Amino acid sequence: MVRRFERKSRKYRGLRTHSWGRVGQHRKSGSSGGRGKSGLHKHKWSLVMKYAEDTNGYPFFGKHGFKQPNTIVAAKLGINVGELEMMLDELVSKGLAQVADGKYVIDLTKLGFNKLLGRGRVTKPMIIKAVWISRKAEEKVRAVGGSVELVRGVVHG
Repeated sequence: MVRRFERKSRKYRGLRTHSWGRVGQHRKSGSSGGRGKSGLHKHKWSLVMKYAEDTNGYPFFGKHGFKQPNTIVAAKLGINVGELEMMLDELVSKGLAQVADGKYVIDLTKLGFNKLLGRGRVTKPMIIKAVWISRKAEEKVRAVGGSVELVRGVVHG
């Protein structure tokens, strides 16, 4: 749609300061009373009164919400089923996996992983023990005659 009026910025082309006075009068945080939340207890108090809920200062003052400690949050260290299949012979030779009834038995917690992910191709039947298992990984393992088992009580590998 065609504009009826010329944009203001177009009018000021070639006028250096675009009508903001000397250089620097429309720059940086001095023109807005400081950066971020500065001045909320002083010259920006009217903003607090306007936007704070019940004038108790929220969300301008104090801490809000809950931060879960990192000691509680479990780090999910995953490995894809495709990578696991490529490593099978090496794992068996190192004693980190066993072969029972024609199936490879792998405990991911002993390998330092706790989640099984679904990227890659699976052609050999495996019995995989892990703390977390993605739905896609489970479908791929079961499709070739393998199975997955959830290990409870172990979070970190």
